[in-house]
Amino acid sequence: LREHYQERFKHILVDEFQDTNPLQYRWLKLLAGESNSLFAVGDDDQSIYAFRGANVGNMQELLRDFHVENVIKLEQNYRSHGNILDAANALIANNKNRLGKNLWTSENGGEQLRVYEAETDVDEARFIVEEIQELKREGVKLTEMALLYRSNAQSRVLEHALVSAGLSYRVYGGLRFFERQEIKHTLAYLRLMENTDDDNALLRIINFPTRGIGARSIEQLQESARINNTTLWDAAARAGGKVTAFVGLIESLRSGIAGLPLPEIMEHVLHHSGLVAHYESEKAVASKRREAEERLENMNELINSATLFVHENEDDSLTAFLTHASLESGEHQAGDGDDALHLMTVHAAKGLEFHTVFITGLEESLFPHQNSIDNNDLDEERRLMYVAITRARRRLYLTFAQRRMLHGQTHFSRVSSFMRELPEELLHWITPRVSVSRSFQSSSYETNSYTKAFNAVPMEKAPPAPSAMWRIGQRVFHQKFGEGVVTGSEGSGTEGRVQVNFKRAGSKWLALEYAKLEAL
Repeated sequence: LREHYQERFKHILVDEFQDTNPLQYRWLKLLAGESNSLFAVGDDDQSIYAFRGANVGNMQELLRDFHVENVIKLEQNYRSHGNILDAANALIANNKNRLGKNLWTSENGGEQLRVYEAETDVDEARFIVEEIQELKREGVKLTEMALLYRSNAQSRVLEHALVSAGLSYRVYGGLRFFERQEIKHTLAYLRLMENTDDDNALLRIINFPTRGIGARSIEQLQESARINNTTLWDAAARAGGKVTAFVGLIESLRSGIAGLPLPEIMEHVLHHSGLVAHYESEKAVASKRREAEERLENMNELINSATLFVHENEDDSLTAFLTHASLESGEHQAGDGDDALHLMTVHAAKGLEFHTVFITGLEESLFPHQNSIDNNDLDEERRLMYVAITRARRRLYLTFAQRRMLHGQTHFSRVSSFMRELPEELLHWITPRVSVSRSFQSSSYETNSYTKAFNAVPMEKAPPAPSAMWRIGQRVFHQKFGEGVVTGSEGSGTEGRVQVNFKRAGSKWLALEYAKLEAL
């Protein structure tokens, strides 16, 4: 059989060879045999699919196993200006075991790469929106611009800023944040808890995560509701068995969130509904691990969304947040052929090109991703950064934030190690790059100060803002909630909180980092 196909296919061409896996390479060796001609096209610097089984080492093995006599390097680039290519060349030179090439262009050097160091992820998104608006005024179409990020969860804060600015966008190769499965499941739990008459919410989650309520049971429930002219919730309360257990779960969730601030409501529901446990269990399955990790990241980002919502809105009720989520999932969705900005992961961007590219979230543990750091596999992450850089034709922005919301809490970031691998002469710092120490104790989402040094000692935690400065029984004033009395406190630093009983708003837990309380 092998000889038959070797005789049939005398000349073999393989494209995208860097994406082949070990099994495909073994199959190729059998098919090519000793005498057939083989021509392989690939770029080892763009091998970014190890999570799908791709083995970049196949290219080195090809040279050895087939005694390759002629390697043709296609180094002239017809896409990008010189400075962009020089940055990409300098970055990828740090990888080991490359076949080696050096991209060049007959175009001029073009602009320097524009670097923006934001104080927060919200500030980063605000800056990007302002630059996009300026580019539009200069005549660059939205469809000629792309926002790239390492992880899907990063899109939420960017989407929020774009919606607020009225800019149309589409998520390439994926879904908008509030349209993702795990987010819609979580919101369905919250909607049903808020309004038990919401039949659509009930149908979405009655058997998710799986709790043994099959299609036949759901049909009987719907029939009972129709006959008795009631809601599905009322029918479920009479159903018995596993359906009654589901009703008990929702009631338990409702009682469990009483008095909790919005971000803690999210966290409570995510954990006690079984959603987190469901996706954690999927992480144990190799074929589902990457997808499960992304879904968990998105669920954590929902907590961040709730935290920001509380900070930005006077009405921080669950009802108001659900209305906000509904609006953000429906507005500004670009139609086919519309001029719209592209949002996508770097993986999804491979093979595409744009006039202007923003590479966002260039922070250690984010890009490069923590998984690559843990597994000592920075080479693949560097190749991913190389792909991101080379998507830009004319203008490239590199942005990162000093502080980013994770799990509803503010965490301090270190700039990506990849930034240090780019030649300084190729970079134009929009924000000052100076070496000064600074305190983040009075940090806020709204700030115009950008003076933290690029090469300063990284700070993992903010200096303490001790809750001890607020005594139980002390009278305080909050700009939003008015006068109140401190009734409790816990934690310190970025995790410090105080409980205040306000005259008008009742009892609330407030994060010290953002509360801005005034003593009376």
